[in-house]
Amino acid sequence: MIIRDTYLNKLRKLKDQNLIKVITGIRRCGKSTLLETFKNELISSGISDKNIIFINFEERENITYSSWVILYDEIIAKVNTNEKYYIFLDEVQLIDDFEKLVNSLFTKKNIDLYVTGSNAYLLSSELATLLTGRYIAINVQPYSFKEYLLANENTQNTDRLFRKYINESSFPESVTLSKNSNDLVNDYLQSIYDTVIIKDIAQRHKLRNIDNLHRIVSFLFDSVGSYISPTNIAKQLNNNSQKSISHNTISKYLDFLTQSYILYKAPRYDIKGKELLSTNEKYYIVDLGLRNITTTNKYDTDLGHKLENVVYFELLRRGGKVYVGKYKDREIDFVVQKPNNQIEYYQVAFTVNSEKTFKREISAFDNIKDSYPKYLLTLDYDTNNINGVKKVNVIDWLLDD
Repeated sequence: MIIRDTYLNKLRKLKDQNLIKVITGIRRCGKSTLLETFKNELISSGISDKNIIFINFEERENITYSSWVILYDEIIAKVNTNEKYYIFLDEVQLIDDFEKLVNSLFTKKNIDLYVTGSNAYLLSSELATLLTGRYIAINVQPYSFKEYLLANENTQNTDRLFRKYINESSFPESVTLSKNSNDLVNDYLQSIYDTVIIKDIAQRHKLRNIDNLHRIVSFLFDSVGSYISPTNIAKQLNNNSQKSISHNTISKYLDFLTQSYILYKAPRYDIKGKELLSTNEKYYIVDLGLRNITTTNKYDTDLGHKLENVVYFELLRRGGKVYVGKYKDREIDFVVQKPNNQIEYYQVAFTVNSEKTFKREISAFDNIKDSYPKYLLTLDYDTNNINGVKKVNVIDWLLDD
């Protein structure tokens, strides 16, 4: 089992803090395993397993809970008011009125509370209203490249593994299955896709035209790293079909897709004006392997956009708000606002071996005169500093602590 220290370190720091730890992310990205690992760490540190209550609401024996009040009473019956307890509620959104359950448990000063959920409904619902300022969210994604390497520890060729990483799936179970059969991986990814699209989106929001949803998803998966808007999506899809889709419908579906964590939105940021722009955002897919089941995606194609997708999620893991940048008529792939309000700028290119490509990528930084760090990430082996821009090999950057 891969120890996911990026997330575990956050949980370790938050232990016994007077906050609800809300762990979110797409289905099967490893949230339950993360909680199990942290629970085992608590036991290893000397905390009695009697003081740990762990309930996974996807397990058969727990799906019969129909009332949050009954569940609350059962939990509290196991709690001694003179002792500290650690309560883990896995996929808590499956319980009706789960917000009231979480809020009621949080009021107990001797309870340290951890909850997980597979969609942003956890944070967009009444829970956020009830618990404003009293929770902290930890968003979990499939394996980073560093974790992917650990899962393939018997393979020494890092470059070859990276090629697989940007073409295949990094869901933990997919990586395990890939050692036996790629057909099994595709079946597994199809099941995740179907569950998210049908159960988390179509059924939850009572959508009548699922075909339109599939068309939009396929378009977005094929447009990773490209600027898009509901209006231009509608224009493209309506040109190729007799079934018309309005831009309002597409805007609504985009919200559903980001709430399910299958897609992440990178807003557009005007660097000069220091403001967010409302048009032409980019969307990135949580797992590149999912592209293989919905598009004509082929191995080793569209590598520049795939690389950009990898960098986007690594920047999220490292903390801060990630935007796509604009400065006058130039585009910056990523602008990162760090928690300390420092800024970082990133350009991403598969290679800049040609003089034309190099000039295009490096010139994007020309008008930015501040002293914040500027990076050019490529798969080229040479690394250097060009007029204050650090050219870095992206694999080295991904593996750098």
